Amino acid sequence: MLYHVNGELVYRDATTAVIDCGGVGYKLTVTYNTSEAIGSKIGQKVKLFTYMQVREDDIELFGFISQEELSAFKMLISVSGVGPKAAISILSSMTPDKFALCVCTEDVKSISKAQGVGAKTAARIILELKDKISKEVMSGSVSDAPAGKNAAVPISGGKLSEAAEALAVLGYDKSDITAALRGIDVSNMEVDQIITAALKKFLK
Repeated sequence: MLYHVNGELVYRDATTAVIDCGGVGYKLTVTYNTSEAIGSKIGQKVKLFTYMQVREDDIELFGFISQEELSAFKMLISVSGVGPKAAISILSSMTPDKFALCVCTEDVKSISKAQGVGAKTAARIILELKDKISKEVMSGSVSDAPAGKNAAVPISGGKLSEAAEALAVLGYDKSDITAALRGIDVSNMEVDQIITAALKKFLK
């Protein structure tokens, strides 16, 4: 299984990239966001993380600018009824962080805006991935985030602290996190519910 390809970008359009590695041109299906990220690098060396799909009559290689985008793609195709084409479409319409936010806040409308993805499919994605994504966010550490605006949030209380750390990992500003959490009655809420309530405030 290929983990990544690293070579000269010889061709690129909105959905495709061709990378020359040692004289072999690898054709990869890419998201719009990945295509835009490498758009100015024709003739230069680029690195894309990969996923290979093997079917009876075809082999297709998918390329992603980041491990986060690849991880989101793998989560999407694990959902029943969601294939690589739909996953690429969703990740072309939003970043991995925005996708995680949409799932956590049950934003069916935003996910279903992706070409070829209906409301029923978007609802199924949320149903099957919400718990998984919430747990991954909660397991993250603020120490992994850049110092500065994403530093630890000084909020007392176990559940609030956990929620604040998870939101910081997602990239939200310390002051915004503090303001959002202070307005939430957390007495009868689990950590994932606190995170979802705060994320809904950020979307307003």
